[in-house]
Amino acid sequence: FTFTNRCGGTVWPGVLANSGSAPLETTGFALGPGEARSLAAPAGWSGRFWARTGCAFDGTSGGKCATGDCGSGEAECHGSGAAPPATLVEFTLGGGGGGKEDYYDVSLVDGYNVPVVVEPSAAGCPATGCLVDLNERCPPELRAAEGCRSACEAFDRPEYCCSGAFGGPDTCRPSAYSQAFKAACPRAYSYAYDDATSTFTCAASAAYSVTFCPRAGTSSSLKSSNATRCRGRATWSPARRSRRTRGWRAWRPARATLPRPGRLRRRRSEPHWRRRPWPCLCHHSS
Repeated sequence: FTFTNRCGGTVWPGVLANSGSAPLETTGFALGPGEARSLAAPAGWSGRFWARTGCAFDGTSGGKCATGDCGSGEAECHGSGAAPPATLVEFTLGGGGGGKEDYYDVSLVDGYNVPVVVEPSAAGCPATGCLVDLNERCPPELRAAEGCRSACEAFDRPEYCCSGAFGGPDTCRPSAYSQAFKAACPRAYSYAYDDATSTFTCAASAAYSVTFCPRAGTSSSLKSSNATRCRGRATWSPARRSRRTRGWRAWRPARATLPRPGRLRRRRSEPHWRRRPWPCLCHHSS
């Protein structure tokens, strides 16, 4: 793995190996603007990476980060994960195809703090990530100090957290909030059961580039997947399916006007919501 920092300030990548995987050579480190660092991982390794921001470490384990903090008080995370909100990069090396395929994804399930893109070295393997600054589009009810929380973290409701009666792919459907994340970052996980469009595979033994705050020209294939594919100024609109409603209700990403939880609960009571989620449609606006 090669990590590159294109952000305007230092980030502190955190490293967490999953249970059963050996720790890598470090569990966290500083990465200044424009700097890069590579880490080797053995076959069969699985774990996650994330960027911590706004960290202040005093050498006495009393430090803290504004986002992605792992609670260690220092650059090394020592086996602890990220406190939400944090954009996560997840890998399982040799996890499929009889050990011949890697699985990888970028996840917004725990919220968002920085844009990130993952680019495999092997030909034919797709890039994934989130190029959009969701902090600029985050609705007030999801805002954290320097990040954008998930609806699960913000409201702690089972329908947002895919828990309890909603603890399966048939009962936990994407909320208006997760659909907003998906519209902005189509290849990233937006909720727990977003596997079909968010998990990618590549031949095992490929190398991977992980870039925090990627530049605008990074990964043309990923950039095109984030495009709205229409001309003019676009708004993303959840399509109401009840005849009692009146046309479309658009939310504009730049203005972050998303439905409030109370209104969302009323809509969930409609049978059309339970059968399938609202699609995101691209409309022209003058």
